[in-house]
Amino acid sequence: METTDHATEGDPLKRGEDGLETVAAPSGAEQKMKKKKSCKEILAFVRANHWRTAVFFFSLFLCLTIVFAFSFILPCPVRPQYLISWNRSFSHAETYDFLAVESASEDQVMDVTFVVKMSESSKNCTDEGLPSPCLFVIAVDGTDGETLWERPLRPEFHWAQCGLQTSESSRTWDCLLSHSDQISALDKKTGEIKWQCPHPPGFRSVRPVLSTPDLDGDAVGDVALVRTNNATTQLVFLSGKNGIQIGSSVSLSTSGTQKHLLQRTPKSSRYVVLQQDTGLYGLALRRIAAKAKAGMEKVLRQDDRWEKNANPTSGLIPIYKSDSVRQLLRTKEKDDQSNLLLVTENHVVLIDGKTLQLLWKYNTTTVLSEPYFGHFNKDGLLDVVIEEDVGNNNKRIVIIDGKSGLLLWEYTLLAASNSPRPATIHTSNFVSIFVFWGTEIPAAATTIPAISQRHSFMLHPVYPQVLLKSTNVVDHIVAFTATLLERGRHAAYFLLTGPATEGVQGTVILRKRKLKQDVPQSKVLSVGGVRPSEEDEDIKEAFNRLRFSDN
Repeated sequence: METTDHATEGDPLKRGEDGLETVAAPSGAEQKMKKKKSCKEILAFVRANHWRTAVFFFSLFLCLTIVFAFSFILPCPVRPQYLISWNRSFSHAETYDFLAVESASEDQVMDVTFVVKMSESSKNCTDEGLPSPCLFVIAVDGTDGETLWERPLRPEFHWAQCGLQTSESSRTWDCLLSHSDQISALDKKTGEIKWQCPHPPGFRSVRPVLSTPDLDGDAVGDVALVRTNNATTQLVFLSGKNGIQIGSSVSLSTSGTQKHLLQRTPKSSRYVVLQQDTGLYGLALRRIAAKAKAGMEKVLRQDDRWEKNANPTSGLIPIYKSDSVRQLLRTKEKDDQSNLLLVTENHVVLIDGKTLQLLWKYNTTTVLSEPYFGHFNKDGLLDVVIEEDVGNNNKRIVIIDGKSGLLLWEYTLLAASNSPRPATIHTSNFVSIFVFWGTEIPAAATTIPAISQRHSFMLHPVYPQVLLKSTNVVDHIVAFTATLLERGRHAAYFLLTGPATEGVQGTVILRKRKLKQDVPQSKVLSVGGVRPSEEDEDIKEAFNRLRFSDN
């Protein structure tokens, strides 16, 4: 019989004396089984902890190995270390008006290529089998001015053109040089001569070089040379692969042609824009290619919109009629569909590059130098900078609105001798910094200013009432350019100076200066209008805070 005082297995839950339910105690066998089970569980748990610890330390070791590999074994990208300024000097040398800014190394920084004539550099002309002095094509690093490569060539120098690489062609070279009786194609990264060929008859001193699509089917873009005289214009095609002439030379029945551009229409048709003494005309590259070699025109397209206005006999398409054509440019040098800027004796004209419609006309006097482009306002269209002769040895710097052709800004300086043409550098706030050369007009200007009185000036469109006048004085300037050395940063300018007399040897110097380097020592010059309320130091600080852009 079960007692009523204790809880049993048959009635495990019984109320005790205090009225609470109690649990029956396990039997001895159950206690032994639980002890055995607990030992197994404990051992399994300990083993699991050991495995987890091992996995943790292994993962930690693996992560540290990867971190150290990336930190010490794999090289991290190193930013180029700029020198704010540097000079390269060459004694007993002669130089030319050629200064190409191209990337010639793998550091994504723009470098400088130029030409000097001297007896020796790192190589000797005689040792290279060339007459002494000979030509040296030299590429220097834009960061520190160190020589990247040198290429000796046979003299004399005629012309050079770089930047001929296009997205449509797979050339292995970028620069063409005309020298002696040869044309040489150079690789801009190594200076290696990819090919050399004799000048086509009569084309030795020709300067215009047109980069064309692949015409001979060798998967390499080709080039065209254009030569003019008072009676005719001749054009010859050269293979971009080996420099061999493609077909025969073509004579065009045009006279007075001075400069040429290759324009691409919205339908990807190519037209040679011819500048003549009677105006501006277009001629289909397709027509010219067919005359050079039958069947070569098949790779080129025809634009019916342009062709409907072509002369049935000559194929010339009238673009703008004027008997005083002086200069022809594009608003964007690397954009085939950009607008055309035409300078005549009394006008600066902008023509739509797609429709050939007149966009605007600006009345002007004699234009002294080749126009340049920049952003004075923030409408996204390039404005035009010109230097015009206003008499009494004075020149007026004029900025014309690229949208309307209206005057945006002007200032008059003395036309100092040996003053380079203006330059611009774009900034990240959608305007450009304008750089030009000249001399302040004194109270009584009676004599022509000397080189020592010539200075460079910088214009910030946010402060159009003032100019920043540099205090630098340089010798005879052979070439000048301002550019960005690296994408989106480090604006600088290059000056190539040398003997003032052509053919005379002397000291040639290539200078690089950071654009902002001249700001602290520059003078803030009022140019009319209401002067800004900021102090001179605040205006200089605005120049120092500039951030530049390549767009």
